[in-house]
Amino acid sequence: MMADAFDAAWFADTFDAVRNWGRWGADDERGALNLLTAERTAAAAALVRTGDTVSCALDLETVPAADNPFPADHHMLTAGDARGENPLPGFEQSTDYFGVACHGMAVSHIDALCHIFVDGHMYNGVPAHEVRSTGARRNSLRALNGGICGRGVLLDVPRVRGRDWIEPGDRITPDDLEAAEREHGVTVEPGDVLLIATGRARWRRAEGPGIITKGLAGLHPTCIPWLRERDVAVLGSDAISDAFGAGMVANWPMPIHQCLIAAMGVHLLDNLDLATLGDACAGHERWSFLLTIAPLRIPRATGCPVNPIAVF
Repeated sequence: MMADAFDAAWFADTFDAVRNWGRWGADDERGALNLLTAERTAAAAALVRTGDTVSCALDLETVPAADNPFPADHHMLTAGDARGENPLPGFEQSTDYFGVACHGMAVSHIDALCHIFVDGHMYNGVPAHEVRSTGARRNSLRALNGGICGRGVLLDVPRVRGRDWIEPGDRITPDDLEAAEREHGVTVEPGDVLLIATGRARWRRAEGPGIITKGLAGLHPTCIPWLRERDVAVLGSDAISDAFGAGMVANWPMPIHQCLIAAMGVHLLDNLDLATLGDACAGHERWSFLLTIAPLRIPRATGCPVNPIAVF
């Protein structure tokens, strides 16, 4: 079990070893996005050959489920069955409203660097009290106002193992990631947006949202220094990157989130749909592509829903 081999001291030492505080200046709020330079974006654009596009997001669900206790709130403001109540006579339209609590285990979203604190601090040593009841004053979603556009790389671990999904008690190791690199003919490079599939989307479609009670597969703790060595700009998963369930360590229940966001300054993408993307990569016989992400411009936000688009 994870707790037997990796105690709180190991995680604390690893946090210190991988952190990027000060690497891009004392006032930096972009973190590892600094690795995704204009030159790397231009190189990623050159990957586009057919123009085929694939969404990597799940639908926003409006009905509560075991893994989605706070579903999106959606209702109509004006609709076709009430045209006579339109305040502008002769102008017919439909409008609606939605609200969403993006964090959790159901909504496809991106985590800002103010989302996670370790020992009262977030990325770059910024104290937690900089996130107030009015929102985040540092490390907020504002750092992503220009969007993310770079080389996406998918490592489809279940496919490499010849399975539809990884069981919740399993952990993805650096050896698994390197085996996927070899199988897919791709190497994770600095500045990449790395997407790691566990097969969760397929599993949920097959067995329903109640699978959350069994836990979620995720990355083994030894992946933390591996990801630091590879210098990824963003990390994404069809689950939450962290394993969820048995074996959690006190004070380090979500070490991938804690070490990547708070120490390394890596924005995380959670709850993606990587099944369709995996099929597209297999069909195109390549596992790298242009990936674009356009977060909403919400002042002082800790994250938001996103719809990453892969372009082949």
